[in-house]
Amino acid sequence: MTLDEVKVTRKILDRFHREFSESLDTDVVVVGGGPSALVAARHLAEGGLRTVIFERKLSPGGGMWGGGMNFPVIVVQDEGRQELVDAGVRVTDEGDGYHTADSVEATAKLIAAAVSAGARMFNAMTVEDVVIRDDRVDGVVINWSAVDVAGLHVDPVMVRSKYVIDGTGHDCEVVRVVERKVGRLNTPSGKVEGERSLWCDVAEKLTVENTVEVYPRLYVTGMACNAVMGAPRMGPIFGGMLLSGRRVAEMILEREA
Repeated sequence: MTLDEVKVTRKILDRFHREFSESLDTDVVVVGGGPSALVAARHLAEGGLRTVIFERKLSPGGGMWGGGMNFPVIVVQDEGRQELVDAGVRVTDEGDGYHTADSVEATAKLIAAAVSAGARMFNAMTVEDVVIRDDRVDGVVINWSAVDVAGLHVDPVMVRSKYVIDGTGHDCEVVRVVERKVGRLNTPSGKVEGERSLWCDVAEKLTVENTVEVYPRLYVTGMACNAVMGAPRMGPIFGGMLLSGRRVAEMILEREA
């Protein structure tokens, strides 16, 4: 076989344009590709919903790659262990309800599990705005991340979706856009409450409890939950993140049933 460079380029463009076009009108947009978002996307795709992930960085996975302080180890409690096992991650029982896994393996396999389930991921794309129709979120506005970083004035494009999940972590970027443009959220004050200081035991539980619909058709998952609802951060333990991803998927799937 003789390789032709133009044909190589054309194959890339043809497939990208086909898949991107198919993703312009979808069921769920997940913003961010961290662990909770990846778990959510896998469950949603397995449940039959067309699911698209937009990740700002070139490499999805959020903060899980670095484990704790760049030691490549993550910790989950009993409740969160199964989500790793279901993705094919090797988990070690360390006793007293603590389990560890290699952070690189865990991140890579969560990504692979989401994509293998049918979720489509576009990396190096930034969600810079939301579309609101009839007092509910109706989609997102996206651009290349490089455009955002360079500060170029390039108009974005729109993706329509029935649901949007903010998985952007501590910054809860999508929710902040809605707060700014609409003025009131489904939180105690109607605003983003802000993240509190680290407290693993409390934060792990509240991450799941705070997995809510903060505006019609807009949900939060992972660390964005506690940032929006005013709960502590949890540090390098990831069980609550994984369970939050599963929970938000369950909420949307129940609504669609």
